[in-house]
Amino acid sequence: MPNRLAIETSPYLLQHANNPVAWHPWGDEAFARARAEDKPVLLSVGYAACHWCHVMAHESFEDPETATLMNQWFVNVKVDREERPDVDAIYMRAVQALTQQGGWPMTVFLTPDGAPFYGGTYFPPDDRHGLPSFRRVLTSVAEAWRTRRTEIADGAAAMLRIYDEPRAPARVPVGPSLMHRAVHATLARYDRTYGGFGGAPKFPPTMTLDFLLRRWARTDDSALLDAVRHTWDRMARGGLFDQLGGGFHRYAVDGEWLVPHFEKMLYDNALLVRLGAHLWQVTSDPHVRAVTEQTLAWVEREMTSPDGGFFASLDADSEGHEGRFYVWSLGEFQRVGGADAGLLAAYWDVTAAGNFEGRNILWCPKPADAFAASHALDPVALHAVIDRGRVALLAARDRRERPARDDKVIAGWNGLMLRGVAECARVFGGPRWRSLALRAAGFLARTLVRDGRASRVFAGGQARIAGFLEDHAALGLGFLATYELTFDPRWLAQASAMADACERHFWDERAGAFFDAAADAPPLVTRPRDTYDNAIPSGTSLAVELLQRVAALDGNTARTARARDVLSSLVEPMGLAPLAFGHLLGAADFETDGDVSVVLAGDPATPDFAALERALAACYVPSLVIAGGLSAPPALLDGKLPIDARAAAYVCRGFSCASPTVDVAVLAAQLAGAGRG
Repeated sequence: MPNRLAIETSPYLLQHANNPVAWHPWGDEAFARARAEDKPVLLSVGYAACHWCHVMAHESFEDPETATLMNQWFVNVKVDREERPDVDAIYMRAVQALTQQGGWPMTVFLTPDGAPFYGGTYFPPDDRHGLPSFRRVLTSVAEAWRTRRTEIADGAAAMLRIYDEPRAPARVPVGPSLMHRAVHATLARYDRTYGGFGGAPKFPPTMTLDFLLRRWARTDDSALLDAVRHTWDRMARGGLFDQLGGGFHRYAVDGEWLVPHFEKMLYDNALLVRLGAHLWQVTSDPHVRAVTEQTLAWVEREMTSPDGGFFASLDADSEGHEGRFYVWSLGEFQRVGGADAGLLAAYWDVTAAGNFEGRNILWCPKPADAFAASHALDPVALHAVIDRGRVALLAARDRRERPARDDKVIAGWNGLMLRGVAECARVFGGPRWRSLALRAAGFLARTLVRDGRASRVFAGGQARIAGFLEDHAALGLGFLATYELTFDPRWLAQASAMADACERHFWDERAGAFFDAAADAPPLVTRPRDTYDNAIPSGTSLAVELLQRVAALDGNTARTARARDVLSSLVEPMGLAPLAFGHLLGAADFETDGDVSVVLAGDPATPDFAALERALAACYVPSLVIAGGLSAPPALLDGKLPIDARAAAYVCRGFSCASPTVDVAVLAAQLAGAGRG
């Protein structure tokens, strides 16, 4: 039976197209064959940037003897979790129920009807560290399928019960009590030494930091801003941040952000650049802006297609080793650094012993100004040396074998990055990021949106797989940020279309909640619904925010009510486990304290309009909704006109508006207190 992955477009699936395993992509053909041949399905789920996925592939899927066992006893299905988050979520839930842990690669054994009955994550080629070898697992499952079929059927039936709909949750109005509980519980987990929450491994807690920044703006509680600044600073000075090329790695394996897992994901950086723009508005810290713009430059340089879409990820491995592309021996560092090598080595903590497997991850134990003071250096001169060294080291690094890039364009992740880039373009100004945002928005609208609905992925010149809730909602928020950058009404229309699609195709009227897969999607063993904000915001939290923001612009109170209904059903979980609801808590903040709407009335091409835009861009206001130009939405426009032929700003909250102004200083003063709770 041949391997069927060669015609797929996913880079991850294509990595396995030459395996001796007779892989099928996910689909009816595989399950029909399993039923016809009375074989279980072996489902393997991973993604292109996954280190242990590569390890298991080399050890097992490329091994002819192991492949023979797989082909003889199973129908083998390979899934890219980034293409099919629904399949991944459903069967990850089963693996977690079976093993009390999860991760990738994920290996699950299914009946021909798709019911899971056994599974795990990585299995080694030989028995080790308490794990059975993969071949032992294959042999045991095949033997059980032959001799204990009734037991397997009973186990599969029991597993399906984990997908039963839970009892409808109690609905509690969102309000200040939730905000207080969530902040208190979050700060209880705060690592006051290294930043972040909890211990190793540490993932960038971007959504939680965004929530704390919102609550600081509402309450003026300095402890919240301190937590955000401290965590950002430690992440940005650590090995988590690529000190030469920009961009954040996926997570740190230690508690102080030094040693990363070296893969770089689009979605992490999308969330982080938006947070960076907001933190810069609050602090005017040049290091915050520099790190944010270095990350944007990395996205522009390495993660953007010629047409404007954003690629998915960079692998952790190169030359057969994790992190090899990013680390340095002292000798190589000194050769490249030249006369500045000693100072640069001290700044980035490069030593003969190294800090990672005998080599060095570049990081900054001290902030630049503190380092300058401790070495009696002029800070300006130090920054010139650092910039010069960064250019030389980056040029040398670029001659190395590069990590593989997953070049598929994922709608939801692109929506998040479009939003981040557009927000940075509005806040930082200048044409560079604006151009990046507009090219991306145009590409996404052309290639991934058809008849008001989004596709999940664009790869190999094709838009494939129907989009999920996450895709529609994230694209909608990205288009909305593009509207706020340009005041071009077509982007507001695109955002409204995505909100319509969320409501029409994903809303469950009976439960008062969103599904992650559309009503007309091919059926699986369950229709997935996940409200937790994990590595990326959940489809639910993105959809709630999109409905809130679009309703603030178009006055659709039904959308507001729907968003409020979802939030009220999740008040108790948000209060008990706020770190699992960072983005949704932002939407709860929007509901609790309301949005601030600013209308800039006038012609965007005029200097006075541009001056008001710059004043607005300098201010951090949580739950800010912006409209303006010559085609502002009627719900907000409502008589808001230029004054004496000059562009005018109207700042409103709830049913109260400040006096319109043409003066940038007055606008800044109005905005300064507009977000207070």
